[in-house]
Amino acid sequence: MTDKKHPSPEDTPPVRPAPESPEPHSHPLPKEGPDTDDVPAQEGLVPEVEPDHDELKHLKAKLKKKDGEARQLKKERDNLRDQLLRKMADMENLKKRVEREKSDYTQYALTDFVKTILPILDNLERALGRPDEGNGPSLQEGIRLIHKQFVDTLGKNGVSPIQDVVHQKFDPAIHHALATEESDDVQEPQVIEEMQRGYTLHDRLLRPALVRVRIPRKTRV
Repeated sequence: MTDKKHPSPEDTPPVRPAPESPEPHSHPLPKEGPDTDDVPAQEGLVPEVEPDHDELKHLKAKLKKKDGEARQLKKERDNLRDQLLRKMADMENLKKRVEREKSDYTQYALTDFVKTILPILDNLERALGRPDEGNGPSLQEGIRLIHKQFVDTLGKNGVSPIQDVVHQKFDPAIHHALATEESDDVQEPQVIEEMQRGYTLHDRLLRPALVRVRIPRKTRV
């Protein structure tokens, strides 16, 4: 029968005590300090800071200045609007006056000229009102004088007849050809007869002279 070996105390590992488990329903003791139950929860609120007095005074002064500038700008705007309305009214009145003066000028522009030719009409009526005594030369002389008076009156008002038309080169600027005839005697169009006198008004054509023109004969092939 075999003997069993029993371990010696040196070979047996030491027995460690098991860790103590916390007592059930145990809570850590609160730290010493102020009582938190008396402080209400204020999450997300910034502590109120009292504004600086000088900065607040500066902001109020700046706001007052801006308010004054706004009132001044409004006043200037109102003044400009009033000026614009007055200018528009003045322009409308000026337009009406110009149109009225233009209409008056168109209707009465010949007033002075007509006054100058009325005496000629008076003389012509006197000549026609005289009884016919068969005095042909004196009647013709009276008509000649009336004609001269009429021409002189036109001249004083800037109306001049186009002179020396016949045998002159045809000028379409002052001549209007009513008839033409071919001829071998001319190399360029030439006026051979004045059928109605032309006139200018202050060097501007008033009425062209009506003429008969002789033109070079065309070469026939």
